[in-house]
Amino acid sequence: MNTTNRSAQIAETLLEIEAVFLRPEDPFTWASGIKSPIYCDNRVSLSYPKARDLIRDSFVDLIQEQYPGLDAVAGVATAGIPHASLIADKMQIPMCYVRSSSKGHGRTNQIEGKLEPGAKLVVVEDLISTGGSSLKAVETLREAGFEVLGLVAIFTYNLQKSIDAFEEAKVAYSCLSDYDILVKRALQLGKIKDDDLVVLREFKSQL
Repeated sequence: MNTTNRSAQIAETLLEIEAVFLRPEDPFTWASGIKSPIYCDNRVSLSYPKARDLIRDSFVDLIQEQYPGLDAVAGVATAGIPHASLIADKMQIPMCYVRSSSKGHGRTNQIEGKLEPGAKLVVVEDLISTGGSSLKAVETLREAGFEVLGLVAIFTYNLQKSIDAFEEAKVAYSCLSDYDILVKRALQLGKIKDDDLVVLREFKSQL
């Protein structure tokens, strides 16, 4: 399956299982207070075997295409962990996961798992918005001596802020689908109207 078809299929799947909601007429309120016509919760995909398998297999294809030579995958806590586990199982490679901060007890680990020093990793995320948490995980892994080949995610809002942040950090990244593709597919499926496009485009341009 080519990249365009894969991205459209992932977008359609996310809409079908309601992992992504588009509600231009009644915006959601994010934790930051931003009024958003879109809400994304990719954790929902774990409850749907067909969607879960599609995402896993698409990730594996993407990783093999873009990041050959990896030794392991690293999930970003918490939403990236199950997808990293599914990928690692399918590819039969090691995995670890990265916390946002070190544990306050026990061994106080921030990286959980045991990998060879200098291992080449691909980081697994569920969603990229501004890119802050994703890049923090990459930085943690780099500081621990691992080589990060790149990062993969299910979905990205394609915000200029995140594009600039990844470029500045010199981190390659690839996503299964994105905001623009999803909006286009939602229109084709009749889940939104032509009039909604104005709201959806304005929202993204203001972030």
